[in-house]
Amino acid sequence: MPRTGTGPDFIESLARGLEVIAAFRPGQDAMSLSDVATATGLARPTARRILLTLAELGYVRADGARYTLTPRVLELGAAYVGSQGLWEVARPHLQELSAKTNESCSVAQLDGSDIVYVARVAVPKIVGLSVQIGTRFPALQTSLGKVLLAELPAAELEEVLAQPSRSGLTPLWQPTKKEREAELRQVRARGWALTDQQLALGIRSVAAPIHDGDRVVAAVNVNTHAAETTVETLTEHHLPLLLRAAGEIGADLDRLRSLPLVVR
Repeated sequence: MPRTGTGPDFIESLARGLEVIAAFRPGQDAMSLSDVATATGLARPTARRILLTLAELGYVRADGARYTLTPRVLELGAAYVGSQGLWEVARPHLQELSAKTNESCSVAQLDGSDIVYVARVAVPKIVGLSVQIGTRFPALQTSLGKVLLAELPAAELEEVLAQPSRSGLTPLWQPTKKEREAELRQVRARGWALTDQQLALGIRSVAAPIHDGDRVVAAVNVNTHAAETTVETLTEHHLPLLLRAAGEIGADLDRLRSLPLVVR
């Protein structure tokens, strides 16, 4: 259903437009007017006006009775990534880390109870889940998410985890509150997180926090296939390289923020 605001400055038409864009998900890349109206809970005339407006702005393309998003939508996400400086700062470090481990490496941030990938360097390997910039997974079952959740105050953590995931994936690990607290307590003590097939079969990874000054602004990981890489290899070989990369990304972010003017 479309989101509604509580303040006098809430712009309902903008919220509805964003709901329509968000309705296009993996497996729903081409949608009819009825599909969009059903997915968003909007009346058909309202959904139609929004689709036609988005088409005129170049964010949606009409193909007969069906609509698809255009590549211009990527500008919305690219503006966020660019404004954070994460991709430009992380890219050389991710490339070096990937080359040294021969594994895919990613940076993600927290969005509700999910993580969202904002930077990635991939190697051509068969994995159980497809990942690209913008992909989201439930945070608690990923190494990236554990690192980010472990940094939250207790009250905020409960509030975040109470939000439903928007990833569409049901993870294998469904911990009790006691198990969850023990896991995050261990992450805080170590300063890094491991996940071993808790999200999905075959997915094994290790992650570390990226600091911007005193704040943890993201997490970076090395992702492996459980059939190819043991936990020992992940923690004894890949982890030291990961921790160094995380520290270097954080140091570069700090230097970037300290510049009086950055032209991008």
